[in-house]
Amino acid sequence: MKHISNHTTVQDLVDQTPVFAADLWKLKTSIATKEHWYPYDILGNLIHLNSFVPKELSDFNKLASNRVICDIGAADGDFAFLLAKNGFNVDVIDWPQTNWNGMSGVKSLTKYFRPRVHVYEVDLNNQFDLPHKKYDLVLFLGILYHLENPYYVLRKLSGYSTYLFLSTRIARETDDGKVRLNDAPVAYLVDSDESNNDPTNYWMFSLSGLTRLIKRTGWEIVAETTVGRTNGDSTPSNPNRDERAFFMLKSLKNRHADSGIRSPFVT
Repeated sequence: MKHISNHTTVQDLVDQTPVFAADLWKLKTSIATKEHWYPYDILGNLIHLNSFVPKELSDFNKLASNRVICDIGAADGDFAFLLAKNGFNVDVIDWPQTNWNGMSGVKSLTKYFRPRVHVYEVDLNNQFDLPHKKYDLVLFLGILYHLENPYYVLRKLSGYSTYLFLSTRIARETDDGKVRLNDAPVAYLVDSDESNNDPTNYWMFSLSGLTRLIKRTGWEIVAETTVGRTNGDSTPSNPNRDERAFFMLKSLKNRHADSGIRSPFVT
């Protein structure tokens, strides 16, 4: 395991990604067939983060001074394992029923990154607690629109963490173009088979709706950007008109959760 350096910036992680991703893929395919693994590029989020996170706040050593980071909805754990390689301790949070391979992927890889990565099963669609009372940094990328109650989860997380990296799908209009979603702070409720035939897709916010949700759940927006279909006609359903919003948030709360995790620790 690499010893933690004085600086580990987002750019540093971007630079490490090609070699690390290739090595991790070799490890994955030595464990199970390629179909077993989450098919989307988790580490690609680093390029987006690097495009808008202020340079003075891009050093993970400063953001996570206690060297413990929480990665929620981590899929197969690629981001967590890259952070572990750089000397950070990472709590991976996911739920088997909504994870691509029932969390068997991340669990099987964790043994290669001990003792820095710990995996926990936590259902965010019910009342929940996290393994630690306080985190300096939580990664919450691509998860919000998969939640039944995003207001509760964001409010809960604002009591746990100082900083949060958030990304989620947003929409500017309906598929037929007849309703402009972005003209109001709203959320569009997706039907169970409407978006990628994925029943865990629930809420597609307008950008103004997402911004209001963030502010009302105890967060300050430090920086933000949008990627994908950014020309103003993104929709909740069309995969060719997919737009994502990325935020760096800072909690406005002074308190932190005072109870421990209720879900089992997975070795």
